[in-house]
Amino acid sequence: MAGVWSYEGKRVLVSGGGGSGMGAAAVRDLLELGAEVHVFDVKEPASDVASYRSVDLRDPAAIESNLAELGGPIHALFNCAGLPGPPFSGLDVMLVNFVAARHLTTLAAKHMPSGSAVVTISSAGAFGWENVIDQVMPLVSTAGYAEARQWCEDHPDAVGEGYLLSKQAIIIWTLHAALDLAPQGIRVNCTSPGPTQTPMMPSFEAYMGKDFMDRFPKPLGGRNSTPEEQGHLVVFLNSDAAGYITGTNVYADGGFSAGMLTSRLDFSVLSGETPAG
Repeated sequence: MAGVWSYEGKRVLVSGGGGSGMGAAAVRDLLELGAEVHVFDVKEPASDVASYRSVDLRDPAAIESNLAELGGPIHALFNCAGLPGPPFSGLDVMLVNFVAARHLTTLAAKHMPSGSAVVTISSAGAFGWENVIDQVMPLVSTAGYAEARQWCEDHPDAVGEGYLLSKQAIIIWTLHAALDLAPQGIRVNCTSPGPTQTPMMPSFEAYMGKDFMDRFPKPLGGRNSTPEEQGHLVVFLNSDAAGYITGTNVYADGGFSAGMLTSRLDFSVLSGETPAG
């Protein structure tokens, strides 16, 4: 059984594997599991990876040139880079969170043999994405980086602060990409973490309010997730142990989505109201 979890002999690319967030946690797991790890990020990874390239995901030419330099094969792609919204512009958030992830996947797929896999990090904050598919599909259906960027520039009201739309777009695109790449034997999945104690948390607290984030429903123990818990999940999804899983959005939110779907969460706590009864 150990073989299905192993990354021995696998060459993987982690976009967003620097710093100390979910991507960096995934890098640590991958190294322990024997992977040859390559990282794209604006931050240099602390781990001893096979290669690191400083890549600004807002620059498609940088993505293209660095991926061409890296070459293949690529057995697993981890799209872990992300911006939290303010203080970044809505456009920058859209480009890093969704447009670049889609662009990198499209390019990397040319270097991915059958049996390879892609995972992208979305967010539990995108809950309800099923209800906005028709509104988001025009963005998801754009033909490339430049066209997607133009769509975002032409629809500032839809983009807003960028975070919600980018995370919804990731999930909807994942479902479509899974079917597009299935004939090549490439699996495509995404995850939706709940509040996680990463370096992005202070930005969420500044934008949403620390009290709001503290009161945010966390059914499993009332705590935020750790980067390691989220890293373990994406490593599993791109491993052979998940060999028949594709086109799936996995909620890793400590029960938040379960509470939403069963109407069992008390949202009065978010407004500071006293619960009824």
